[in-house]
Amino acid sequence: MASVQLSGPRVAAAAKPAALGGMLLTPSLAVPRGRRARGFVVRAATVVSPKYTSIKPLGDRVLVKIKTSEAKSDGGILLPVSVQTRPQGGEVVAVGEGRSFGSSSIEISVPVGAQVVYSKYAGTELKFNDADHLILKEDDIIGILDSDDVKDLKPLNDRILIKVAEVEEQTAGGLLLIQATKEKPSVGTVVAVGPGPVGEVGSRNPLRITPGSNVMYSKYAGSEFKGEDGEYVVLSASDVMAVLTSDPKAYSAIYEM
Repeated sequence: MASVQLSGPRVAAAAKPAALGGMLLTPSLAVPRGRRARGFVVRAATVVSPKYTSIKPLGDRVLVKIKTSEAKSDGGILLPVSVQTRPQGGEVVAVGEGRSFGSSSIEISVPVGAQVVYSKYAGTELKFNDADHLILKEDDIIGILDSDDVKDLKPLNDRILIKVAEVEEQTAGGLLLIQATKEKPSVGTVVAVGPGPVGEVGSRNPLRITPGSNVMYSKYAGSEFKGEDGEYVVLSASDVMAVLTSDPKAYSAIYEM
C-alpha cells in the first residue's frame, strides 16, 4: 500500500508520523502554545464551551477535525510537545453556505466527510467536543485525498499536482554526483489540476495548463509530498513559470498566468 509523506521546513526525527488514511504527515517542531520562540507566537486554541453542541461555518469557511497527533514514539516513550506531530490534514465535518456574487452564489466544493490536506498555519484552531478542530477558508484546502496514493490527490481551485523530476545522478560530463551536491530539481510532470479559481461573477476560470505537461516551477513554492514512486508538490498555477517541450521547432513555451 502506497504511503505519502508531507514534508515541511522543520522536521523532528523522533516523532512518529501521523497517518491520514494511508498518508504520512511529517512532524514539525512546535513550541508550547502561548510561548514565544524565534520571534513568533503560537496562540492557544479557542476552547468551545460544552453547552454548544454544533458549529456552523459561515460563507466559504470549512470546519475540519484535525488528525490526532502521536503522543508516543515507536518504543512507547512519551513525546514532549516540542516533538509531537502537528498534522496538516483531517476530516471535513461542516461547511458554510458558500460565496455570494450579487444575486448568485457558489457552493463549497468540499463535501462533509472528505479527507483533506490544508496549507500550513492556515485557519483558526479550536477545541470542540474534546477534539482539535480548525476553521479555515476553502481556498486554504490544498486538495482531497480519497485513497492511500498521492497520485489520486484531487487539487482544488487553482492548484496543480506535479510529480517532481528525479535528481540527476551525474553531470553532463559523466561525473557522478555525491548526495550533498545533487541539486533538487524544480521541474516535473503535471499529474492533476484543479477546476480553476472563482472569478468575479462566480464562475470558474479553467486553468490553461493540462495533465501530462512538463513544467518548471518556483523553487520553494507549494507543499511537498513523498510517495513510494517519488516526490510530488502541490502549488498554485501562478507558481508555474514555464512549460517545457521537446519539440525542436519550439525553443520554449512560457506559461503566462
